[in-house]
Formats: sequence, structure tokens, C-alpha cells
Amino acid sequence: MEVERQILHVDVNNAFLSWTAIERLRKGDSVDLRKIPSAICGDENKRSGIILAKSPLAKAVGVVTGETVYQAMKKCPNLELCSTDFKAYQKHSDELYDLLTEYTDVIERFSVDECFLDMTNFLMGDTLLAKAHEINRRVKNELGFTVNVGVSNNKLLAKMASDFSKPDKIHTLYPSEIKNKMWPLDVSELFMIGKKSVPKLNKMGIFKIGDLACFDKNILIKRMGKFGKLAWEYANGFDESEVVAVREKAKSIGNSITLPMDISNADKLESILLALVEQVTFRLRKENLFASTISVQLRTKDFKDFSHQTKLDTSSSNTKEIYEKAKIVFREMYKENIPIRLIGFRVDKLSDTDEQISFFDPNKKENDKLDKALDSIKSKYGYMSITRAGELNINEYLKRK
Repeated sequence: MEVERQILHVDVNNAFLSWTAIERLRKGDSVDLRKIPSAICGDENKRSGIILAKSPLAKAVGVVTGETVYQAMKKCPNLELCSTDFKAYQKHSDELYDLLTEYTDVIERFSVDECFLDMTNFLMGDTLLAKAHEINRRVKNELGFTVNVGVSNNKLLAKMASDFSKPDKIHTLYPSEIKNKMWPLDVSELFMIGKKSVPKLNKMGIFKIGDLACFDKNILIKRMGKFGKLAWEYANGFDESEVVAVREKAKSIGNSITLPMDISNADKLESILLALVEQVTFRLRKENLFASTISVQLRTKDFKDFSHQTKLDTSSSNTKEIYEKAKIVFREMYKENIPIRLIGFRVDKLSDTDEQISFFDPNKKENDKLDKALDSIKSKYGYMSITRAGELNINEYLKRK
């Protein structure tokens, strides 16, 4: 039985203006561009320059993307203009990417301000929606800007969902929701429908996405060729395209899980920690990387976060070695009977060589053999096919414990 894909689309809200605002605040500005009438333009000294992004207050007085600075200033004389800074944009885009690598290694950078994530083998029994909320919250708290997150089982629907009401929102769009959430939208809002296609579709009586979805596919193909077929498929939510991950060297690898119930039993928490460690080290070995530092994170039922970091004796990707260290860290920081709602694990200071100081450890060779055997099975039959933790579906695991 084929496993249903779990896809997220993360889209930065008003990226250029938000990132410019953050840069200015970091340099000592007391005014947040996002809270005043402001805009990003190609050249703020040329009134013929084009508006590339605008703040909500600028939008409220009629400033639109694509108009000239001259036109925008007529509508809003006190408009604060800022030039583009693509070096800064790339920096903030990289920060977002680095955060997202803690959730999956199957990430497609669709543009400088949006990414697709394939979370199919990385949920650890958590829900895709819970991960979307966690990513949304962390980006806001740790990076200082907001994102919309689209949640679905294919790329098209995840992207369409992220384009629903903004900013700082999480939206789902599953096949069962297409009729109510997507079909009422204007056909111009369907992904890949360009401005030139809209008049052609309107002439055929197609004004809403639902009109397109219910139109005769064969007639569309006859009139519009391959594009007609693609448009009809998209209108019906069909998309089999894969998340195409371009490998970038990870700076850290991690995972976390929001538990379906608060847990205060240390043994249960250690079992969940083992599942996290196993997945993180599997990703380490897949990338041929070795970690020098590990950290464990705990969140209480009162949303208080605790984390502790420590160095490994030698850089490693071995599950047993790293888990033994993680257990020590966990025991040092966890106070018995405190209800925990989230547990996370991360490895940092990654390199492509391991220090062979522990080579003469008599157990190392056997541990490495076990890792290699398990990795081979996971790669061939899917990550959830076998695991030391015994149960990767944490929800079911907890029910039985």
C-alpha cells in the first residue's frame, strides 16, 4: 500500500519588505517598515522606478506592486522608499532554509522566499498540521518574520493553500476540501494560469476554478493543447510531481515531536528520544556527515522551553553512541514528574570526516554494522519499515505503554 505523501509549502509574507525591515532594525532604526507606509523599489532615487513590495499601510491607500514610484507617491506622499538588497534577502532565505532542514532533508527551494517540504517520512507519529504550526511559530520567534504554511498531500494543493488569506496563517487544502475552498476562486488564482490564458478561458465560459474543473477535458486539450490538460488537472487538484531536493550542506539536523498527551514518565520520554535520535542519525549517515555536538529540547505543558547542549567525545554518526550521550543530557536536565508536551533532538557542528579516536572501541565496529544494515533496509523499503525504537508512530506507541 502506497503511503500518502505529506507536503508543506512555506511562503514568506512580504519577503523583501520584511527582510529589509529586519535589517534596518538590527542596525538601530527605531521604526519598523512593516508598521508604516513603506515600499521597496528598484531605485528610490528614480521616480520612474517600479514598486516591488509594499507595507500593509501603503496597500491600504492604494499603492500596488508594479506601478511607478511617481504613481505611488501621488497616492501616498509620506511613503518611505527603500532600495533592494539582494545580498540581505539571500541571507534571510538561507536562515529559513537552515531552520527547515531540522524537519526534513527533502526540501525544494522554489524561490528565494518559498520552499516545499516533503515530510512523509519525518513526522514521527506527529501530524502534518502540528508541524506546520511549529514551523510558523519558530520562524516568527527565531527569525523575526512571518510565513504562511500550506498543508496537503501534493505540491500543487500545498502551494494553493499557502496563498489563501495572509499573513501569518496556516491553511489546509486536501482533495476533500477542493470543492469548498478552491473551486469558488477566480480562475486567475490557479497556479500556472497566466494573464494571457484568462481571456481565453473566459471566452469558453470559464471564470472560476470550479468552472475549469468541470469543463470537458477533451475540448480543453483540443483548444489549448497540453496546457489545457495541465490546467484541467490542476483545477481538480491532481499533481504527482515530486519535491525536488537540491542537496545543500546541512549546518544542523534535528527533529522534534509535539506529544499527543503530556508525559511525565522518564522512561517513556527516553523511548521517544531514541526514535528521534535514530531518525537524525539516519539522515547524518545518508549525507555522509558526522556530528560533534548534540542538544536535547523539552517543552513543558506550560510552554516553558529547556534545552541542553554537549559535545560528543568524538565526532560520530553512530546511533548507539549518540543516543547514550543524549540520554545523559536528558537525565541531567529533566526533573521527574514534570509533564512534557514536546521533545526535540538536534546535532550540530557537522563535518564530512569522523575522528577515529574511538576506532579501538570493541563495540564500535558492531554498532556501525548494525547501522549500515538498518539503513539499507530503510532505504529499500521505507524509513518506517524497521527501527530500534520499535514504534515510530508515537501516538500508537503511547497508547500501548
